[in-house]
Amino acid sequence: MSNNGSLKSTLAVSLTNYLDAGAIVAGSSGITLWQNYLGLSEMHLGWLNALSANAMGAAIGAIMGGFLADKFGRKFIFTYNLLVYMLGVLIVMLSFSYPMLLCGFLVTGISVGIGVPASWTYISESSEVNNRGRNICISQMSWGIGPMLILFFGMLFAPGGYLYAPVESLAHAVIGADAAQAAVEVFSSRVVFFTLFVVAFIAWNLQRQLQESAAFEAKKEKDKSTIVENIKMLFTNKVAIKSVIFLATIYLTWNLVASVMGFFMPHVYETAGGLSNETANMLSCVSWIFVVVTTFIISFFVDKVAHRLFYIFGLAAALTAWILVIGGSVTSIAGIWIFTILWGLNNGSSVQVFYALWGSELFPAKFRAGAQGLMFFIVRGLSAVWGLVFTFIYGENGEGFTLAAYCMVALLVIALVVGLIGMPNTRGRSLNEITKERYGDNF
Repeated sequence: MSNNGSLKSTLAVSLTNYLDAGAIVAGSSGITLWQNYLGLSEMHLGWLNALSANAMGAAIGAIMGGFLADKFGRKFIFTYNLLVYMLGVLIVMLSFSYPMLLCGFLVTGISVGIGVPASWTYISESSEVNNRGRNICISQMSWGIGPMLILFFGMLFAPGGYLYAPVESLAHAVIGADAAQAAVEVFSSRVVFFTLFVVAFIAWNLQRQLQESAAFEAKKEKDKSTIVENIKMLFTNKVAIKSVIFLATIYLTWNLVASVMGFFMPHVYETAGGLSNETANMLSCVSWIFVVVTTFIISFFVDKVAHRLFYIFGLAAALTAWILVIGGSVTSIAGIWIFTILWGLNNGSSVQVFYALWGSELFPAKFRAGAQGLMFFIVRGLSAVWGLVFTFIYGENGEGFTLAAYCMVALLVIALVVGLIGMPNTRGRSLNEITKERYGDNF
């Protein structure tokens, strides 16, 4: 595939990351509005986070989607999965009760989980040796652009926002002129989810036209193993097991921090920082701008410069941000701005970039997507549990925020140390070359 060909397919598949992060942040940007509308407690919010695209919903989808992609193809996932995503978003848009909202979050999350392993695998398999890191960075940029735009929409449509008036008019037209204020205000979140529905429809039309990856086609011709056999191989091959442990450890420790921030960041700004919903969404949006810009810059160098430098840079920014939290800086506007920028720099050069890159490099095509699905299941599943635990640590009004910050610092230090110890040397090498070196000629 030519450079332009791989770039075109990368852009189409990267919309999956837009929809992944967009679903998480669409929930977070309006979570206070849903809380007011449905009278939800912090525990209710914890369950929404736990079953969403941020955690268990995605975990359930990933463990299925990864092995399905290895058995039936990456294109199989692209052809059908986003129809499930659109259904989940539609349920959220029409929700009038907590169970319905929870169901919508779960269905959307399952779709996200199904799509992510296939998309990262497809991007790597369709990339040239000297552009694999760049294409993964483009995918990561999409992961940043999604929240940036969703939060921008959330800011515009939020009560007091520049486009709230038409939202209010729409709400009154649908539910009546005498509707409760909370019921009217939550329509801003419904509109934000509608934008995800539109993007999902566009992405589905683009992705189902893609050709199957050459690596999967080659594997299919000589490999007739079943899903069960692939799972058995993954769990019995020592090299694969070591790779799973390494990648799952760095991604889990980083993601336990990132998942909380992805879902609760605006809520934290509102409770610990005392900001309005509109201002909280604006600051979160700014953070994602830094994500996109940082990843864009890194994309030019990631295939030429040692991965170690970017890995350290991202985690150093994250650690600095949370150390400032421990010092009590997020209670001032200046401190909140510094925290926002640092967290954006971390996400731009994040562990997730390298997890996505190494996750597709360190496994053979036979169970490449399945291995990523397994790790995604582990990480997002434990993130679901952590999301519930975090609500207890954090407290109703942010009184436990400093204790939570200590937990975040500890997790980030683990990600840094383990990553530096186990970092693979894969830059500038083909997937076939890496597979042959690690697994021999039988894979």
